Amino acid sequence: MKQKVLVTGAAGFIGSNLVERLLSMSYEVVGLDNFDDFYAPAIKRSNVRALIKKGGFQIIEGDIRDTSLLSRLFSENRIDVVIHLAARAGVRTSLSQPLLYQDVNVGGTVNLLETSRAHNVEQFLFASSSSVYGSNGKAPFEETQQINPISPYAASKAAAEQFCSTYSRLYHMPVVALRLFTVYGPRQRPEMAIHKFVDMVNHDQEVILFGDGISKRDYTNVDDIVAGFMLALAHPEKDFSVFNLGRGNAVDLRYLLSLIEEALGKKARVRRLAMQPGEVPLTIASIAKARNILGYQPRIGVEEGVPMFVKWYLGNRRQ
Repeated sequence: MKQKVLVTGAAGFIGSNLVERLLSMSYEVVGLDNFDDFYAPAIKRSNVRALIKKGGFQIIEGDIRDTSLLSRLFSENRIDVVIHLAARAGVRTSLSQPLLYQDVNVGGTVNLLETSRAHNVEQFLFASSSSVYGSNGKAPFEETQQINPISPYAASKAAAEQFCSTYSRLYHMPVVALRLFTVYGPRQRPEMAIHKFVDMVNHDQEVILFGDGISKRDYTNVDDIVAGFMLALAHPEKDFSVFNLGRGNAVDLRYLLSLIEEALGKKARVRRLAMQPGEVPLTIASIAKARNILGYQPRIGVEEGVPMFVKWYLGNRRQ
């Protein structure tokens, strides 16, 4: 019998793609999402509308900070696995709302860990972030190196990882933290770089580039990220483990923008501003550990992935 999986943040970008994959493999899925207004709730409702019709999936509207709700949810459903994606996202907005990020990303994660412990959950997968590495001068980033978060968002993810590690060791709970590197693809949040740049170029708006345009990111297609989650689900660790999920290839912003221009058939109007606090100049994953232990092998480079995203955008844009 297939496991029943709780996916938090199920209506979001990565969450809805992951739920779709789980349902295609006949898992029973309970989704939890608070449909907050960080971006338009209507987009999230649209993300899950077709999934609800497939069967084997229910979506519960609620907040991971609500301990009474979590207790009821776990009591009424035999949850085997928790995949915890729900979070307050965004480096820049965390600078102005650090307490909110601590409340949601740390407090909410502890609530889930505690409820999972109380209900003997078999496996707990936590969506962490490459931002925990910060600007530490060593690349590619390896799971064993010291982390150095430089934004409240990154610090909240690092703190949540520590709670995951603590619960795993205290209660012998199998917990895996997956550090995700700059995910893009269908249903990507509208404020994220590739979606925002595509929208600006398409509407002949100025594209704001922070810094000199040579900052590099390890852009990872959501299909590869979902594949990484599924591999982690199929290879339960005995204790606490950390894996990078990236592509292992850093792409500079100027090249990324040229791919967007080519896919849209339009030139970008560019304005440059200074680098923003909390941003790092380079992210690149070492994926050797994920490859060797999980069998993780990303397939989609930006040369293929950006045109795929543009095609999705043009077929789903709202104006």
